[in-house]
Formats: sequence, structure tokens, C-alpha cells
Amino acid sequence: MTDFVLVAGAWLGAWAWDEVAAALRAAGDDAHPLTLTGLAEKQGVPAGGQRHVQDIVDEVERLDLRDVVLVGHSYSGLPVGQAAERIGERLRRVVYVDASVPFDGESFLSGWPSDHVRASIDAHGGFWPPLDGDGAEGQELTAEQIARIRSEGTAHPGATLTEPAVLKGSPGDLPSTYVKCLLDGDAPPPAVAELLKGDRWEPVELDTGHWPMFSRPGELARILRESAASR
Repeated sequence: MTDFVLVAGAWLGAWAWDEVAAALRAAGDDAHPLTLTGLAEKQGVPAGGQRHVQDIVDEVERLDLRDVVLVGHSYSGLPVGQAAERIGERLRRVVYVDASVPFDGESFLSGWPSDHVRASIDAHGGFWPPLDGDGAEGQELTAEQIARIRSEGTAHPGATLTEPAVLKGSPGDLPSTYVKCLLDGDAPPPAVAELLKGDRWEPVELDTGHWPMFSRPGELARILRESAASR
């Protein structure tokens, strides 16, 4: 049995993993979806990037998980990658699902035009408002799924997007899988492409959009289980 800690991206909570978690459990593994501070049932609480890293570390330690696979989607690849370094021998593998990858000293907003995001955070009391419907078009989501993301998504703590990552080593040092969702662009970011040249990283492609936990939950669960078996 593998223990998967599942962390969704911006605006989302543990609820986003309902179908993936059910599929993992049906296959005999265990799944631990995690809501980060300031989101979903923890909404409205200010948080920085290191608070989110600690949320993940605390969950692994609270449950006394060993040989754990940490799964980060989108934004949450950033805290998941940092937490992976900090849990040491408890880690089996990191899986980045169409996700940001942490590099020491860089934030989620580093390296891409983000003035509009920063302006939105400033205009909304330090929080990034949830996705509007247009942002989810063309990602293989049904109208009902888009409506759920909009209605259940919560404003994201802005400081988590601007606070730089803190790493002692390189993300390339840890055994990792990068799942590229092809409807959200057919190639990973250049820095990730470099990591994938290393012998500790493996690439996987999934022909769906940026939110595969909704559009292809069964396929994503299969990929997670296959990744856990990689060494």
C-alpha cells in the first residue's frame, strides 16, 4: 500500500481530489487529500509560502507516513517540492501534476508576466480571486465542473505566490515524475525540461487539460500508482 498526499493548486482544497482519492483507495492504496491554510474550509486565513510548506510537512508527520508520495498540482508543486526535501527518508517520490517546481529564491510568480496577478492581489486585500469561467475553457472540463471550480474555489492567499522558495539542494536531487497536461501546452517549462534530462526525473504526458483530477481522475490515479512504482 502506498500513501499519497494530494495537494491541489490555487483556489482549491482537499475536495478537488474526491474522485482521484476514491480510485486510489479502490486500488488498495491510501490517499490523504490536504487543504492548505487559507483555502476551502480554512479560507480567509493569511498565509505565506512557508506556511503551506509546513502544512504538508505537518500532515506527513501527524499521520506518521513512511514511503510517501507527495503530489502537487499547479501552484502546489511549489510547497510540495520544498516539503519533499524536508521530510527526508519518509519520501518515496514527488509527482508534479502540470505544476510549478520550486527553485531556491524564486516564487510562483517569478519568470512570467505577473503584473496583473499582483495588481489583483493588491485590489482584493492580499488574496488572489478565484478563477473565472473563461480561464477554464478548452481544458476538457464540463460546464458542471467549471461551475464547481468557480463556486467552491476560494480566494488564494497572495503572499504564497510572492514568497520565494527555500531549498538546500536542487529539485533534481529527488525522485520525481512530471505530468504534462497537453491541452495546457505541449511542453513543460524550460527549467523543468532541464530537470527531466536527469536520471531521477521521469516525464509523463496526459492528453487533457490543466485540471486532470476533474477531467481524467481515473487516468490520473493510474499514473500516480505507476509513478509510485518507479525507482
